[in-house]
Amino acid sequence: MRLISYKQKNFDALLEKLYQRPSYPPEIENAVKLILADVQLNGNTAIKRYALEFDKADLSTRRFAVSEEEIKKAGKQVDKECKAAIKAALRNISAFAKRKIPKPWSFSPRPGVIVGERYEPFSRVGVYIPGGSAPLVSTVVHTAGIAKAAGVEEIVAITPPGPGGTVHPAILYALNKAGATEIYRLGGVYGIAALAYGTKTIDKVEKIVGPGNAYVTAAKKLVYGDVAIDMVAGPSEIMVIADADGNPDFIAADMLSQIEHGSGLEQAVLVTTSIELVDKVKLALKRQAKKLKRGKTIQKVMKNGVYFIEVKDFEQAANVASNYAPEHLEIMCRQAGNVAKNVKAAGAIFIGRWTPEPVGDFMAGPSHVLPTGGSAKYFSGLTVESFFRRMSILNYLRPALKNELPMIEKFAEMEGLDAHGNSAKVRFDEEA
Repeated sequence: MRLISYKQKNFDALLEKLYQRPSYPPEIENAVKLILADVQLNGNTAIKRYALEFDKADLSTRRFAVSEEEIKKAGKQVDKECKAAIKAALRNISAFAKRKIPKPWSFSPRPGVIVGERYEPFSRVGVYIPGGSAPLVSTVVHTAGIAKAAGVEEIVAITPPGPGGTVHPAILYALNKAGATEIYRLGGVYGIAALAYGTKTIDKVEKIVGPGNAYVTAAKKLVYGDVAIDMVAGPSEIMVIADADGNPDFIAADMLSQIEHGSGLEQAVLVTTSIELVDKVKLALKRQAKKLKRGKTIQKVMKNGVYFIEVKDFEQAANVASNYAPEHLEIMCRQAGNVAKNVKAAGAIFIGRWTPEPVGDFMAGPSHVLPTGGSAKYFSGLTVESFFRRMSILNYLRPALKNELPMIEKFAEMEGLDAHGNSAKVRFDEEA
């Protein structure tokens, strides 16, 4: 844990160091490149080798895909309460997504000219669902569920297999309910490669979405161009802005909700005008951490990834938040809504003491797939629009083209592209 105060002479320098956090360790890229290249060249043979090496799953090519029988069996293993939670989350996320489906539009800015846009959903999208120590069932809803709401026809899910090739039954149940059309027990870099390049048995996708560990993030970045991606996102993080009246137990609990994720690289930051609150939250963090299951992971982040920032006022707090650009930003102070309006960059903003971050992870409506590592300055979270192609529409009548012909020819002349000018001019040559 570390305190950074506006009273320190090097306050700005310390903050700048905190702002500059990578989405993943850059040194892992070489190893990732080798795996990607191997799968691109050797396809299923490489996938089988990496499934065994990394996930201890001895898979034949036929076992890459999860069968209908396995999906039905999984449904019987999931209890009624889990099913109800998954269905409720799907309703909420779908309702939010459908409110934002982009609509075609056009207008006539000048006589004889019609311009606009129209949208079509991607045909085939890949969704990555983390497994391992924390099978993220909610990520199914926040990726595949939104893709279905967008009208994507082929939703291809991959998730890391457990030993022997098992997949968590709740993930399979959720994928089936969310509309996944293909499910593969493939994970990590080799799974991303299969989606990006395709193999003899797996058709490549057009876009890959979903969170993952540092290696998955690096792989998504490196396949960008062969396929579209949602964003480059790293370890989970949370920032809380609070005043002296902030409840230390609430704040500590919310910070721990992200600290527990598992990589050890997570960050949790409290920004406050009250140094007394800092001391109270420190005690609450230590007290609550002792009661949680993921103790070793939590202790590692508590030592290296927890920061307390003392600011002079909430204008400065909003400025700190905007520069840090957190994945999750909670605001628990008086006039929280006004403070939120001054924040320029964040993945998602949670306003008020009764809006803990997990409502966004599970139930609220917006996707929990959000930018991290400061990338909220230039990436936005996953939305239903992320699953659409946008196409510009242009329609000219003859008089409109003739009216703009001199300017088109002048641009062609300036750029030395006479064929461009001729393309417009040739339509009127008979008038010369």
